[in-house]
Amino acid sequence: MSRTIQAAELKSLVGQEIGVSDWLAIDQKRIDTFAEATGDHQWIHVDPERAAEGPFGSTIAHGYLTLSLISALAWGVYTIEGARLTVNYGLNKVRFISPVTVGSRIRARLALSSVEDVPGDALQVMTTVTMELEDAAKPAAVAETLARIYL
Repeated sequence: MSRTIQAAELKSLVGQEIGVSDWLAIDQKRIDTFAEATGDHQWIHVDPERAAEGPFGSTIAHGYLTLSLISALAWGVYTIEGARLTVNYGLNKVRFISPVTVGSRIRARLALSSVEDVPGDALQVMTTVTMELEDAAKPAAVAETLARIYL
């Protein structure tokens, strides 16, 4: 369920978890579509027969596919009341910790790390996003994302 946060309350939420997305299944079609979009056709992603004999026992999602899903999953976690526009501003740090094997489910756990005023009636928001793997001890990835929220 999506949470609505008032723009004025963002700074008071720094250091807190702001929500967790729903689970998203990673199927071979999604992996293949990402491979087509990016031109990354490495066998570990797109060749199920060869990947079955590889180190993970199946194909795995591209790390950048996992990373690219942060935006979509975050939209399901929260919205900012009073924002005219929110744009991706970049990343500070990303680590791909565990492979996302085909058939896995992932979700995003978001914690607000910082909120700063920036010129142009905007806020720069840093969120630590942990991409969790269902039934796994370690996450798939952890990223510090930056967004600009124009009020």
